[in-house]
Amino acid sequence: MRVALVHDHLAQDGGAEKVLKVLCEIFPEAPIYTLLYEPENANKNYKDKRIETSIIQRLPGGVKHYKWYLPFMPMAVEFFDFSGYDLVISDASAFAKGVITSTETLHICYCHTPTRYLWSDTHQYINELKYNKYFKKVISFMLSWLRTWDRLAAERVDSYIANSKFVARRITKYYRRESTVIYPPVDVDKFNISKDLGDYYLIGGRLAPYKRVDIVVEAFKQSGKKLKIFGDGIDLARLKKIAGTAENIEFLGRVDDEEKIRLYCNCLAFINPQEEDFGITAVEAMAAGRPVIAYNRGGACETIKSKVTGEFFYEQTAEALARLLSRFKPESFNPEVIRAHALTFSRDRFKKEMVAYIQSEYQKFSKNSCDL
Repeated sequence: MRVALVHDHLAQDGGAEKVLKVLCEIFPEAPIYTLLYEPENANKNYKDKRIETSIIQRLPGGVKHYKWYLPFMPMAVEFFDFSGYDLVISDASAFAKGVITSTETLHICYCHTPTRYLWSDTHQYINELKYNKYFKKVISFMLSWLRTWDRLAAERVDSYIANSKFVARRITKYYRRESTVIYPPVDVDKFNISKDLGDYYLIGGRLAPYKRVDIVVEAFKQSGKKLKIFGDGIDLARLKKIAGTAENIEFLGRVDDEEKIRLYCNCLAFINPQEEDFGITAVEAMAAGRPVIAYNRGGACETIKSKVTGEFFYEQTAEALARLLSRFKPESFNPEVIRAHALTFSRDRFKKEMVAYIQSEYQKFSKNSCDL
């Protein structure tokens, strides 16, 4: 079977890239088609892969400032030629699902979410832009056009996989398509239970406004409990300003895998204040046997068991989180039980479910093609 993988862009190393890495293990010979590739920020695991980039890669500023070319991305993915492939798997939260395939090619989309800034988060996205209101109006018109394209592009997919039930509901709402849920792979085997706990709570990852780390900083300023924050992103400066001179809040910046594992294993609990499509960091914390304090929305509702592997707060505010912190008792959780639950999200489980799904869909697709 001739297989190709499609990814939105390889310019960072986030949750979507973790899925892509495992897809590369399942299909080691499959090339990766992507809008652009930035080796400095993309995971080094792709250095031996055949990577086909779009015209945006060769445009001025196309790699470092790829967001300039947002209006041209639909056209760029449509230029890719997949006529020589039996199976195309797009790993998408934006444009990758819009590739054009022939009637002889099965297109399966592993959907992380219908494009957030076009659908569920479009008003928040525009409000957070640091432009004047007139330029925001221009951007609104552009997003409206992209939304129309995105809806039509969604019809090109033969079968959808959603990374959570939460995302499956979005796919139904915005694309009017059914999907099968296969949770993303998590490197649970990297983590272990530590007997030597620290005196701090932990949060980290890509620091963006929608991650709502701001309410965590505010809550810990109120509580006086110790908080460590790892990671970097566009929201870092604002978060530091909110923290001010609070001595109980520490910004660690980017940390390597070894240090991140140590932070997870030794924390009292991990904080998950955002509405995530799935939420890999919360599962990583549980793989280390640590409980998670999470906002009761999104993927966290599917990965965290209340009173067993963590606790929820029900208003996305610093006050609600601070109230929960005041009564939270990390010692009341069983690390062995927490880790056992996290193991259900392993890489091996993901591979088995993906292979079984792909084989089933390809058999149905082949039979239907022969019946025509």
